[in-house]
Amino acid sequence: MSDTKQPDDKTLTLGGRKTLSLRRTVESGTVRQNFPRGRSKPVLVEKKKRRTIVGGAEAEAQAPEPAPVQEAPKPEPEKAAAPAPAPKPAPAEAARGGVVLRTLTNEEKGARALALAEAKVREEEERRVAESEAKRRAADEERLKKEREETEKRQLEEETRLKAEEEAREQAEQEAKKRVPEAATPAAAAAPAPAAPTREARAAEEAAEAAKAKRKAAEQKPVRRGEERRRGRLTISNALDENERNRSLAAMRRRREREKRAAGPREPGEKIAREVILPETITIQELANRMAERAVDVIKLLMQQGQMLKINDIIDADTAEIIATEMGHMVKRVSEADVEEGLYGEDDNPADMKARPPVVTIMGHVDHGKTSLLDAIREANVVSGEAGGITQHIGAYQAKAPDGQVITFIDTPGHEAFTSMRARGAKVTDLVVLVVAADDGVMPQTIEAINHARAAEVPIIVAINKIDKPEADPSRVRTDLLRQDIVVESMGGDTLEVEVSALKHLNLEKLLEAIQLQAEVLELTANPDRPAEGIVIEAKLDKGRGPVATVLVQRGTLNVGDILVCGAESGKVRALVDDHGRSVQSAGPATPVEVLGLDGTPEAGDRFAVVDSDARAREISDYRQRKKRERLQARGGGAKTSLEQMMSQLKEQGRAEFPLVLKADVQGSAEAIVAALDKLGTDEVGARVLSSGVGGITESDVTLAAASNAVILAFNVRANRQAREAAERDGVEIRYYNVIYHLVDDVKAAMSGLLSPTLREEMLGNAEILEVFNISKVGKVAGCRVTDGVVQRGASVRLIRDDVVIHEGKLSTLKRFKDEVREVKAGQECGMAFENYQDMRSGDVIECYTVEEIQRTL
Repeated sequence: MSDTKQPDDKTLTLGGRKTLSLRRTVESGTVRQNFPRGRSKPVLVEKKKRRTIVGGAEAEAQAPEPAPVQEAPKPEPEKAAAPAPAPKPAPAEAARGGVVLRTLTNEEKGARALALAEAKVREEEERRVAESEAKRRAADEERLKKEREETEKRQLEEETRLKAEEEAREQAEQEAKKRVPEAATPAAAAAPAPAAPTREARAAEEAAEAAKAKRKAAEQKPVRRGEERRRGRLTISNALDENERNRSLAAMRRRREREKRAAGPREPGEKIAREVILPETITIQELANRMAERAVDVIKLLMQQGQMLKINDIIDADTAEIIATEMGHMVKRVSEADVEEGLYGEDDNPADMKARPPVVTIMGHVDHGKTSLLDAIREANVVSGEAGGITQHIGAYQAKAPDGQVITFIDTPGHEAFTSMRARGAKVTDLVVLVVAADDGVMPQTIEAINHARAAEVPIIVAINKIDKPEADPSRVRTDLLRQDIVVESMGGDTLEVEVSALKHLNLEKLLEAIQLQAEVLELTANPDRPAEGIVIEAKLDKGRGPVATVLVQRGTLNVGDILVCGAESGKVRALVDDHGRSVQSAGPATPVEVLGLDGTPEAGDRFAVVDSDARAREISDYRQRKKRERLQARGGGAKTSLEQMMSQLKEQGRAEFPLVLKADVQGSAEAIVAALDKLGTDEVGARVLSSGVGGITESDVTLAAASNAVILAFNVRANRQAREAAERDGVEIRYYNVIYHLVDDVKAAMSGLLSPTLREEMLGNAEILEVFNISKVGKVAGCRVTDGVVQRGASVRLIRDDVVIHEGKLSTLKRFKDEVREVKAGQECGMAFENYQDMRSGDVIECYTVEEIQRTL
C-alpha cells in the first residue's frame, strides 16, 4: 500500500512501517479563574472536535450538507416499513481509498430516528430552561438596578448634606474670625499665633474629612462589587461568557443584613388587640395561642397574681379573662356546649328535595324467621353466619324490588335482651315489617316491636311467616293482633298484611309490592347535595381495619375524605364499604355503609355529621368525651370521696357483687349484655361490670380483672397470646360465648351461688333430764328420758330451762347403758353430754333438731 496520502486524511492505515495511531481530536487551552481578594489560578479547558468519516477528498467535497433536525419531515408509518435502498458506492470511489459506507438497516434507521427525536426533545427542554434562566436573570437585573438607583440616591443626599455642613462650617469660621480682635503689639503682628479652633469647627472638619474619605472609597470601589463574586461551578460556558455576572443570593442576604444594622434598631410595632374566645375552661398554652402571645408571659402574669402554674394546667374562664384583659385583648365568653352549634344543618329547601329509597325495619319475636325472610329477599344466607341460628347483631342491607327500585332493609334481633337495638331500628325507619310466625302467633317481643313502631309513629306491614307448615294458622295471628289494636285489611282495617314463606319463597313479590305502595304514599324525599348526616346502626373494632361503624345516611351524601364527627369520636373517612363488601366512593340518602377511619369505636345509636375542618371535629369530640366521663362519675364510676357517698357505700357492703369484665364484638351486643346483667341483680347480689368494650381481650383487661378478682366474659371475641399468658399467670378466668342467653344463664347461676342459702329447721325429738352425773375424764353427763320423737348423735340441740333457751350446740355423747348408740327413741333412757358445755340441771328439757340448707336461685 502506498504511503502517498493527502495530509488531511485521518483514515486508519497499516501501510509501511508506520504504527497504528489516532490523531488528536482534542484541543486544549487555559483559562484564568478569579477568586475573591485578588486570588486566581489557571484552569485547563479542553475542547473536543467532532470526528467525521468520509470516503475521501472527493466524497467530502461532494457530500451534501445535512438538513437541520427541526426541518426533517417525520416519516409516515407505511413508508418507514419499506425504506428505499441506498445507492451502492462506485468501484472507482472505493479504489481511491477511504471507508466504504454501507447501507443502513431498518434497526439502525429506527435508532437514528429515535435519537433525532430525543435530541429534539432535549433541545426543547434546554430552550425552556434557557428562557426561564433568562427571565430570572432579567428579574435579578431589574432588582439590582433598583438597588443601584436607591444607593446613588442615598449617596447624592449624603453629598448634599455634607456640602451644606461644610458651607455652614466655613460661615461659622468667618464669623469667628470677625469676632476675634487683631493683636496690637508689633510682636504679635510679626509672629501671629494661630487661633485655637472651636469645638464646632473641629467637629465640622472631622465630618468633612470622613465624607471626603467615603466619597474617595466609593469612587475607587465600584458599586456592583457583588457581581464580581464567584458564580458557583466553573464551566466552559461560564468561563467564556462575557456577560455581566449576577449577584448571588447569599451576597444579597448579607447586603440586606448590613443595611438593617446600619439603619439601627427598628421601633417596636403597635400591639394588635385581638378578640379572644374563652370557653369555660382553657389551658395556658391554648390561651397563649389564641392571644398570639408567649406562654411564658402568661405564666409570669399568673405568678405576679400568686398562682404557680405550668403550661399545660387548666384555668377557669374568669382567670383567663383577667389575663387577656391585662394583656390588652378583648374577651368573648362562650359556653362549652356552643361547640355543637351548627353541627346539624337546618331544614332543607323543598325545591332541593329528591326521591330516596325507603328504609324498612324487620321486627318480630325471636325465631319467627325475620333474617330468613330478608335472606330470601336478598338471595343471601346471613342466618348460617349467626351463632345459634338467632340474630345477635343489627344489620343493614339493600335489595331491589321487581320494578328495579332499591329498598333499604334493617334487620333487628328478636331476643329479649336486644330491646335497645329494636328501639334504635324503629327510630331510623320509614316502615316496619312485623314478622309473626303462623304457628306461634303473637309473642312478648312481637308486642314490644309493635310498641316501638307506635312510639316512632311509623306504619306497620304484617308479614305472616311460615305458612308452609302444617300447623300454621294465619287466622289466629289476625285475631291475636286485634288484641293489640292492629286491624289488618282482610278484617276491614288499614294495616297491610301478606302471608309469606321464607323457606319456600312464597309471596315475596307481594310483600315488596306492599312496601313500594306504602313508600309511595309516604312520598319519601331527601336532599343529596349537602354534607351528610345520619345515625350509627352498629359499631365494632376490627383487628385488621380498626374501628368500623355501620351508618345509615339520612340526608346529604357521604364521600371518601370527609371529616366526620360520630358521637364522641371523630376522624377522616378512609373508605366506604357497602352491604356486599365492595368499596364505594360515596353514599347517598337512605344508603347503609361501613365507615373506616374513625379514631375510636362510637356507640350504636349516635348521630354523625360531616364538618368542614379537622380542628372543629376534634373540638366537638373532646367536649363529648369530657361530658361522657362526667356522666360516668356521676353514676358512681368515680371515686367515692364525700361523707354521704361513704355512708351509702357502708350500707351497701352487705350486698354481694359479682365483678365482671365484658368484651364483645360489636357495641350493640355489649350494650345488650350489660342491660341483661343489670336485670339479674337483687338486693342481696348483683353483677358489677367493671369495664365493657368492643374488640379482642388485651393484657390490660386481664390486669384489671386480676386486680379486682373479676371474671372476663368474651362474646364472639378471643384473647391474644399475651392476654392468655397473663391470665394463666394471674389465675384469671376467661369465659367465651357466642350466644347471648348462654352467657346470661351462666352469670345467673354464678350469681345464685353468692346468695346466702335458706336454712330450714326440722324437729327430731325432746328429752327430759332426770339426773346429772359427774364422771371423771368426761365431765357432766345428763341421764335423760326421751319423751317424744328421736334423739340422734351429732344433731343440733337446745337446752331449755323454764321455757327459756339456755344453750344451743351439739351432742358429744349419746349412750344407752354403757354403749354408744346412734339414736334413742321415745320412752327409752339414755345418757347425753354437750360439746363445751357443763351447766345442766335436772328438770331441764333437751330439744333435738337438724338444720337443712336450701340453695336459692335468682
